[in-house]
Amino acid sequence: MPKLALEIVKELAEWSSWVPFSSARKTAPRRPGVYLAAEGSSGELIYVGMAGERSDTGVRGRLVRYASGKAIASGLGEAVFDRALADPGWLHARVAEVEDGQPKRAAQWGKLAFERADLHICWSVTSDKSTAATLEKQVLDALKEHALWNRRR
Repeated sequence: MPKLALEIVKELAEWSSWVPFSSARKTAPRRPGVYLAAEGSSGELIYVGMAGERSDTGVRGRLVRYASGKAIASGLGEAVFDRALADPGWLHARVAEVEDGQPKRAAQWGKLAFERADLHICWSVTSDKSTAATLEKQVLDALKEHALWNRRR
């Protein structure tokens, strides 16, 4: 990502350190906020998402939902799953499981898609869902010229 956009995003809020997705889903705050996803530890920023007050689970709850494989039809889950389905090697492995008599459920495929993605996450906590939505919009606006996986922009 061009440095200017990264600097703009950094100036919009206080962001946590980048951590692997597997760690983020265990350590992210249970408060509303905005999260950013990048491919790999030094990869491009690929997704901007937000989490409101979901039964007091906030950002962590949203990431846990993705990790469970139960959110393959929304937001980051859909983007990750679409890319897994477009990867012939990943898809052949799933077909081989079926042919071996070991089919998996959709949520299990969702989990495997997140493992394949090698995402790293950082976040910024906000006071409430409305403030998180505003910050998400500001970040997306700042990155309007960049290729993100977000469908709604």
